[in-house]
Amino acid sequence: MRRHRAHLAAAGMCLAGCLGVSAVPAMALRMDATTRTFATCTGRLSALMEHQWLLAPAEAEVTRHHRHRMIELLQAVMPQGGARDVLSLRIEAKFAQALLLTRATFNADAGDAAQAGAISDRMLAHCEALLAQ
Repeated sequence: MRRHRAHLAAAGMCLAGCLGVSAVPAMALRMDATTRTFATCTGRLSALMEHQWLLAPAEAEVTRHHRHRMIELLQAVMPQGGARDVLSLRIEAKFAQALLLTRATFNADAGDAAQAGAISDRMLAHCEALLAQ
């Protein structure tokens, strides 16, 4: 029974992350939207960078640079004493993005792989657009 609960919790986190909904404690939810956005994007870019280390090393350097810029933005807006909540958001987003990237890359179901890839691309495009401004 515990194993099933753990799987359901992980699936819920993935779904929440894929939909852009946070599944973190209420304290983190009180964080302003800008901090949440930058924390989430930092996590997503971290997952992409690690994925690229394995499959597209040349692209990983560009992502590393984008991630670094996102971290700088995050640090500029992060509330004092909010490091733990920010880290929680980063980890949640990284986990969700990594699951999407894994589904898109290694999935035997072409339809599901395409859907995961489209969601992943949309989430990452949102983060990249923040850096372009």
